[in-house]
Amino acid sequence: MRLARRAQEIEPFLAVEVFERAQALERRGIDVVHLEFGEPDFETPAIIQEAAQKAIKDGRTKYTASLGILPLREAIAEHYARTYGVAVSPDQILVTAGTSPAMLLLFNTVLDPGDEVILSDPHYACYPNFVRFAEGQPVSVPVEADDGFQYRPEEIHARLTTRTRAILVNSPANPTGTHLDPARMAAVAGLGPLVVSDEIYHGLTYEGRDRSILEFTDRAFVLNGFSKAFAMTGWRLGWVIAPREYIRPLQKAYQNFFISTNEFVQWAGVAALREAGDEVRRFRAIFDERRRVMIDGLRAIGFGVDVEPTGAFYVFADARRHTTDSLAFAFEILERAHVAVTPGIDFGRNGEGYLRFSYASSVERIREGLARLGRFLAAPGAGPSAGSPG
Repeated sequence: MRLARRAQEIEPFLAVEVFERAQALERRGIDVVHLEFGEPDFETPAIIQEAAQKAIKDGRTKYTASLGILPLREAIAEHYARTYGVAVSPDQILVTAGTSPAMLLLFNTVLDPGDEVILSDPHYACYPNFVRFAEGQPVSVPVEADDGFQYRPEEIHARLTTRTRAILVNSPANPTGTHLDPARMAAVAGLGPLVVSDEIYHGLTYEGRDRSILEFTDRAFVLNGFSKAFAMTGWRLGWVIAPREYIRPLQKAYQNFFISTNEFVQWAGVAALREAGDEVRRFRAIFDERRRVMIDGLRAIGFGVDVEPTGAFYVFADARRHTTDSLAFAFEILERAHVAVTPGIDFGRNGEGYLRFSYASSVERIREGLARLGRFLAAPGAGPSAGSPG
């Protein structure tokens, strides 16, 4: 069997690897506390479900315009005007089956072989694979805990070349839960290359307000969707906002590879943006409570949390007093403590020695997971060498 080079270069998504091993344990009757995945445990708000049901009853189950239904694109444009004070035309919006297809099409639209995309390190695990699949080259810029896991524009500038095509921004960030400082965001926007801004965790900000890259430049692509803030992970509904000259190429690619996004799901998206704001605020308040429980609990059992997250639903905890091999350590925790966490190495070399903990589960499950971790760390053989190579 001969695989294409692009297929050979795709690395496994370690959060999924941990999850699938956890599922195998659960099939044996073992109770596993899931702190590895960024999936809200809430049901999708009833008003959104009802909109989808009505759309199905009304026969909204056909192909749509490839850009997406106009009412949803108008609702998205209204959301940007209301939330960020920026003007976006519905004609600049492509509705997609989640943000991942949008990212796949985006990089294949803007990158030629060998073009470079700047990524922070740590970063969302799948970013380099999207870039490489488009035959581009990811270029890492380390972000450090002692600087709040913030991009330094001068460090980005030092890595710009004639092949740099885009800078990828993720704020609030996965895995760190941190926001990029607005002044630094403005500086990044002014560096020259296109900016790709992954804003999927907007709506889950606990201090201050969300800031969109579109407040600082119109030479940017914005990726966003309904999965996180609206508890709609399985609905697969997102969007990309693009500069006008790029929207037609993106549309043609979407026509060819996806045709259109499910119509009844798009009508659910209209209801989400226009009628589910109270539920989003309720979710955010619950996540904020969980955030405090997770941060305090991790510190109490010996993990470092030097940078408290202010968005998303992750804590990126320093585990270097326990391990130098986060992958082995995560699987040891799973096998011995029956708690699923994501190894920091999944997010880049600068994430080694860290573990990502998701607080998308209930307070009760978070506390149970922390109690198990505390017992595991206190047990013989779980000291500073646990999870280390050899």
